[in-house]
Amino acid sequence: MPETLRMPKTKTRGVRVLALALFAGAGLAAAVPSMAATVLAKVNGKEITDEDLKLAAEDLGPSLPPQLDGKAREAYLLDYLIDGELVTQKALAEKLDQQPDFAKKLAYFRQKILMEDLLGKVAKDSVTEDALRKVYDEAAKAQKPETEVHARHILVPTEAEAQAALKRVKGGEDFAKVATEISKDPGSEGGDLGWFTKDRMVPEFADAAFKLQEGQISDPVKSQFGWHIIKLEGKREKAFPSFDDVHEQIVRYIIQKAQSELIVALRKDAKIERTEPAPAPAVLAPDAKPADPNPAAKK
Repeated sequence: MPETLRMPKTKTRGVRVLALALFAGAGLAAAVPSMAATVLAKVNGKEITDEDLKLAAEDLGPSLPPQLDGKAREAYLLDYLIDGELVTQKALAEKLDQQPDFAKKLAYFRQKILMEDLLGKVAKDSVTEDALRKVYDEAAKAQKPETEVHARHILVPTEAEAQAALKRVKGGEDFAKVATEISKDPGSEGGDLGWFTKDRMVPEFADAAFKLQEGQISDPVKSQFGWHIIKLEGKREKAFPSFDDVHEQIVRYIIQKAQSELIVALRKDAKIERTEPAPAPAVLAPDAKPADPNPAAKK
């Protein structure tokens, strides 16, 4: 499912606190704490409250040292806010808020905060249990029956080496042991490729693997990667993943869809005038090359 269009938190969270500080310091927005706020510190008379601490925690959360928790975390955040207030007061004393580009920067950050908040609201409103179940049920219904196999292989450079390997495993040696000793595919432990569908492997390999019966070993098979001896461990109909397994993917899909629909609707109703023609959208080249028959091909 597609990735969400939501703005990366690492970029927007910092913007939020910076913009709030600019608004408060410049006197362009009310910075009066609510009646329920608890004052934690004062910096040259300017109060820092538990509400400020909460905003800082939302902003810095992922970047805080992981060992910090409880009171140590609160102390760290409070020091951050105190230092920030000191720097802001120094900047105001030097009248940096009166620089020609200050208002433009402020407007830019204000716009980003509003955009983030609206997209966040759309995301929150769109993710309901009914919506999640509907997407899951539709995807499950749309999945066509598909066979997948579990196989091992031994990969060697020449046909002669493949024939020698085949002789060993046909003679009773453990396939995984032989693969570990001589296979040139270091990514597959004991030659194990796990479960895969036919489209995940190069045609020559896939055709040979899917013709085998469980426990059967193939004759040498040549592909662009070398010569393979394949052992089929199992065959089954591919199961659709459980709701819990794909829950996060569905959430991302629903959020992206809701946010994309909002942007499309806003563009449709807006009068947008460009001074230059918009560039053509980028086109990604399709991946026409089948996967290499090794565990890196599995998802």
